[in-house]
Amino acid sequence: MTTPALFTPLTLRGVTFPHRVWMAPMCQYSAEPTGPAAGVPHDWHLQHYGSRAVGGAALVITEATAVTPEGRITPFDLGLWDEAQAEGHRRLTALVHAQGAKAGIQLAHAGRKASTDAPWRGGAPLGADEGGWETVGPSAVPFAADSPAPRALSTDDVAGVVRAFADAAVRAVEVGYDVVEVHAAHGYLLHQFLSPDSNRRGDAYGGSFENRTRLVREVVEAVRTAVGEGVVVLVRVSATDWVEPAGWTADDTVRLAADLAPLGVDMVHVSTGGNLPSVRIPAGPGYQVPFAARIRAEAGVPTVAVGMITDAAHAEAVLADGSADAIALARPLLADPYWPLRAALDLGVEPTVPQQYGRAGTLLR
Repeated sequence: MTTPALFTPLTLRGVTFPHRVWMAPMCQYSAEPTGPAAGVPHDWHLQHYGSRAVGGAALVITEATAVTPEGRITPFDLGLWDEAQAEGHRRLTALVHAQGAKAGIQLAHAGRKASTDAPWRGGAPLGADEGGWETVGPSAVPFAADSPAPRALSTDDVAGVVRAFADAAVRAVEVGYDVVEVHAAHGYLLHQFLSPDSNRRGDAYGGSFENRTRLVREVVEAVRTAVGEGVVVLVRVSATDWVEPAGWTADDTVRLAADLAPLGVDMVHVSTGGNLPSVRIPAGPGYQVPFAARIRAEAGVPTVAVGMITDAAHAEAVLADGSADAIALARPLLADPYWPLRAALDLGVEPTVPQQYGRAGTLLR
């Protein structure tokens, strides 16, 4: 019997993923906000990521992890800008590896979407008296009507952002991550530079496509140099702002992906939206897959598909028809940490159940 595409191994730069069901980054907003433990993974994160590794995910990508304190979406985000945080991440990667999974980290800077409360507390921008801080962006353009205008980054500040991503990438490798993902999606800082709706600069980082993509290219080059040749580098993109032909478009994303591949990007992780509020997004099963397929076909770069892929047959079809090279799951893995084991059974593959849970194997069926 032919092995389903979803459960064939994938090797990149000598890193072999046992199959192609991956855990997408999902913010937990559960770190300590201040003090020496600020941004440090703790027991919640260990059980959260460890359980998905036990459940069979081949790659576990941790949530958006800030490269600077002001790059956090909320005060409760994980970080990787100091050594205390590095030690917490080292515990996390060891736990994931012990279950036979690979460990990935998404490095991020929230830009103008930073300094907000946790979503279950309303998600509103935080004032200084509430633990908030000054936000930054490519230009002094607020995200929404109730958002503060960010401080426009100087060219020296932009160089500092590049260094912060590189420094965090060095720490990521030191603590055992196999994969580093650069977050250039969902309206966060790198995406803000890409889109003409948020980038109104008149210098080398604004205006033309080449200039608006310059920061992403510089970050990717710096991260690749920082991690060396043996670490897999992904870039998460929002393939469209959903306001075409304005904004950041699918055509732009294909062009960017082709530019990033020679700089050391191994795969493009394809999402959409997030840079503009109140945009109509035609969400539905697999609604982002066509963008992954375009990038893969036209830019010649392997892709990760994500977004409302909820059952094994659908995931298998996405890979079998050549739309993507791996599937990243978000909410399905929140609902069921053992989704990969059940998917294997659905597709006729005998999963490897941890021996401690062997007596429950029949219940997975």
